[in-house]
Amino acid sequence: MKSVIEIFSDVTNACLTEDASRLVLALSGGLDSRVMLECLSHYQLQNPTLEVRAVHVHHGLSHNADHWVEQCRLWCEEANISFYVEFASLDVNSKQSLEAQAREARYALLSKHLNKNDLLLTAQHVDDQLETLLLALKRGSGPRGLAAMGAKSAFGEAVLVRPFLSLKREALEAFAKQQQLEWVEDESNQDTQFDRNFLRHQVIPVLSARWPEIQAAALRSAQLCFEQEQLLDELLEPHYQSALNIDDSLNADVLSKLSDAIRNRLLRRWFAQYGLPMPGKKQLGLIYQEVIQASQDANPKLIIGKVSVRRFQKSLFLIEQSKEAPYWQSAIVIDTAIELPNGLGLVEISSHSHSHSHSGLLVRAPKLDEKVWVQFNPGGLTAHPEERSGSRKLKKLFQEYQIPPWKRSQTPILMYNEEVVAVGDSFVCRGYTGSSHRFNWKKHN
Repeated sequence: MKSVIEIFSDVTNACLTEDASRLVLALSGGLDSRVMLECLSHYQLQNPTLEVRAVHVHHGLSHNADHWVEQCRLWCEEANISFYVEFASLDVNSKQSLEAQAREARYALLSKHLNKNDLLLTAQHVDDQLETLLLALKRGSGPRGLAAMGAKSAFGEAVLVRPFLSLKREALEAFAKQQQLEWVEDESNQDTQFDRNFLRHQVIPVLSARWPEIQAAALRSAQLCFEQEQLLDELLEPHYQSALNIDDSLNADVLSKLSDAIRNRLLRRWFAQYGLPMPGKKQLGLIYQEVIQASQDANPKLIIGKVSVRRFQKSLFLIEQSKEAPYWQSAIVIDTAIELPNGLGLVEISSHSHSHSHSGLLVRAPKLDEKVWVQFNPGGLTAHPEERSGSRKLKKLFQEYQIPPWKRSQTPILMYNEEVVAVGDSFVCRGYTGSSHRFNWKKHN
């Protein structure tokens, strides 16, 4: 029988690709992640070229939270593993449960430490699987939700790996005692007002006493649901590829010709591709009725969680709600890049003597008495593109240059004094073209 360390190494090796440069452990300090830290320490010795780090998320909900940080820091120092702390901000007055808020905040903060193909390691085990399955049943989830947790799943451009899913908690506890490991106990784990704790302490013991094999049986059901999901994805792949555009939007005309069942499946697949929670049946119906079926001259928008579903020129787009920044503005200095808000990229006016790129729009150098600045708000502005015969409102020009409505307040506008010089990467205005400087908008992917 393989040891805990061997099982950890086997699963991690199976998920690791040559493109991965970092392993990130979600370290709470509890038994499960404490054992994984020990396994990771051994793994690091066998793979010295990989960067390894542990990240602890401080939720601020317990008076012991600061102590847990210091304890995790000490263990990481002993294991020679880099340690990072992230602080979550939760709203106790929110309609969303603290459990859900903490989970979302935790994964958002952990994602900051991950690059493409990196591995995020979390320490869920067999006992957690039954809890997850029962919670999915409570929510009325379909086969994808009932498939519970997989040992490997996409996490944005990174990979979420759960090396302990084949192990019971008692095996992890036996290993910890054998290795004389210490761990922290979160007092909230005893609080049955939280759904998972309620299942763990009051429901699962009763089910297990009546049906001792229920855990194994539930895991078989989850595995069957997972296999069904894989099969459906494989069978519907041609449909998905026919609807998917090169920019990862979906073709609304293709979707409108499909049956409700296939269309809903493809929409869920689309959300999964972005790492988003699955839309419910009612939300899927609204996407079809209010977005796909909206009149051609409409600008439909349906908010689902933290994203909105938009349609532009017969294509559906998923847009982050936090990306709009209409009232932001900033002065800009020649040959000095400035960071745009909300992850919208960098802008720079570069002189030829400093430019190493041929990208961007060619503009003339500003005069000494001209104020040089960048803004987002296009409201009320007019512009005269070099190739056009006259000035027009920016709102109209955005339409003509086929810039989607939601991107119009996210497109940087270069200004000299109160005049529009250049708009995003679309055009330069008459009177401001030149050959000595470039206005370059470097978008973050």
